[in-house]
Amino acid sequence: MEIWEKMLTNVGIIFIVIGVALIMIPLIVKMIPSISIEKIPWILLWVYRKDGFTFATSPLLIIIGILYLIWIKLKWIR
Repeated sequence: MEIWEKMLTNVGIIFIVIGVALIMIPLIVKMIPSISIEKIPWILLWVYRKDGFTFATSPLLIIIGILYLIWIKLKWIR
């Protein structure tokens, strides 16, 4: 396996771990009402709630992912 394949695999694993954490956050907040998501900065965690539906994502994670993909594309073009 080449070095870029190992690096891409590691980044993928990191994204999976962060994704699982983001999935767990709304569940934890529902179980423990004393935890307030509003205290977390919006750039780290953005939460949308409507009619019992809760969606959470990380704008920072999305930005990092896009920048990483651009970096990979630029590296591949050279």
